[in-house]
Amino acid sequence: MPQAVGVIEALGFPATLAAADAMLKAGRVTLVYFDKAERGNFYIAIRGSVSEVASAMAAGLEAGEACFGGKIMTHYTVPNPPENIVSVLPIHYTDQVEAFRVY
Repeated sequence: MPQAVGVIEALGFPATLAAADAMLKAGRVTLVYFDKAERGNFYIAIRGSVSEVASAMAAGLEAGEACFGGKIMTHYTVPNPPENIVSVLPIHYTDQVEAFRVY
């Protein structure tokens, strides 16, 4: 099954939390990464099948914008990322998230 990666950067932790919550509830995806970006921005990355990531990203974008004071700064989806990208960037399934991986 082709895999995809979806990334959202949001202003403020509440908007990031709302986006992550909506994404995980809207699609069969796994949250694989979270970190601070800059100036109060945070970013999250999800993995799953191409169609599931697409629907989860739509829900996450809507929820992040709907959060009081929330603003989505940027977002991107990569369908079928090459193994080189997955092995170098922090978007692979780690031991920490493997227990939550959705097949």
